[in-house]
Amino acid sequence: MAQRPLLLQSRFLRELCPPHKSRRRSIVTSAPTSPSNSAWSVPPTNIDSADDQVARLAAQPLHHLTLSDLVRHGRPPLSTPALLSSANFTLSLIPIRLAHRIHALRNLPFIVVSNPHIARIYTNYLHSLNTLLPLAHSPITSLAAEAAFTDLMADLVQTHANTIPVLARGFLECRRYIAPAVVTRFLDEHLRARIGTRLIAEQHIALHLSSQPHCGDSPAPPSTHIGVIDTKLSPVAVLRHCETFVGELCELKYGVRPSLVVNGAVDTTLAHVPTHLEYILTELLKNAFRATVESGREREPVEVTIAESPAQPYPSELNTVRNGGPEVEGETFDPGAGPPTSVTIRIRDRGGGISPVHLPHIWGYSFTTFSDEDIGSEGGGGNGTIDALNTLSRSGGEGSSIAGLGYGLPLGRAYAEYFGGGVAVQSLWGWGTDVFLRLRGLGRV
Repeated sequence: MAQRPLLLQSRFLRELCPPHKSRRRSIVTSAPTSPSNSAWSVPPTNIDSADDQVARLAAQPLHHLTLSDLVRHGRPPLSTPALLSSANFTLSLIPIRLAHRIHALRNLPFIVVSNPHIARIYTNYLHSLNTLLPLAHSPITSLAAEAAFTDLMADLVQTHANTIPVLARGFLECRRYIAPAVVTRFLDEHLRARIGTRLIAEQHIALHLSSQPHCGDSPAPPSTHIGVIDTKLSPVAVLRHCETFVGELCELKYGVRPSLVVNGAVDTTLAHVPTHLEYILTELLKNAFRATVESGREREPVEVTIAESPAQPYPSELNTVRNGGPEVEGETFDPGAGPPTSVTIRIRDRGGGISPVHLPHIWGYSFTTFSDEDIGSEGGGGNGTIDALNTLSRSGGEGSSIAGLGYGLPLGRAYAEYFGGGVAVQSLWGWGTDVFLRLRGLGRV
């Protein structure tokens, strides 16, 4: 049976350190108030006091997260001062980021934010911010306080785990009242912000788990990980893992799978986030395998070429969403940190290419190449061209269908661009498609 690759829940967070049997969660926060049980005009009473602080925090500029930020505290196990520094760094960033998302949700049309699904996301953000605000008034100075804060970070990650499918369902129900371009712009900004917030929280959780005293009972084997960053990440290893999963999906749906040929700089490594690369490659291989089989060319291999670009200093400007979108976060490398490694991965298929009719729309969150029959087989029955949000909201965010869900390419591009990379598509209609994935890692680690 095919197993879903670990995308946003990092497997190594559980493997970094065996669980401490005697330790119990020190803080249990109350579940967010259900929007369905309270009128939208009257937010939950325990969150009212945060409104002024939401405005104050949302007015502060965002810290633009870099890979350098994530490894600044050193390799685990961390010393007590380094671990406390990581906790305070995390605490200094998360409330501001939550407030920015609350502010963005408030700026949506009232009828959209009144939708119970979008209101649920709004309430979750308010709840998380209200939980963290009491800790933001003074620094974390003890290991006990750090452990309690780490528990709150774990709660935050879990609370917002299903943000994407819930938002998708909400926008689907409100699509009569909001233009697709506005949805795409909002999701572009929201998902990029969510990537950063989750990375900050998961990085501290990982550093905490790998720095616990009970991990030192026996010498730990050398690790290439610094929290969620793998400093020696092998693109080929991740690619083969994704190939196995996507190939099994392809066999389940079509009865056949194309082969995968890898060439180029197969031994190259870089410092990057494994779960991000895993998600991107899974989505790109899904598209390539599906196109190859459905065009009747399953005997033609999908070819992957890996190239390590010459080291170059990178500019310090921010990435921006294409087509005139809002300014969003991106990589800003410290010039003194040494030139980062750049790796380009080309995925080439003989699946017939992308129709010129569809090509301009492949980066939209509301676009999919699902046919009416495909959507109907999933229990839907929409219009077959712009109902990707319907498919996504039913999938729980981690559906295993081989067909495109309408969000794989734009979300994969968001992951790639977050640290200065990117995704580009070259289609030769009637022949096949080349997809170029560019990754930027760290220099000296």
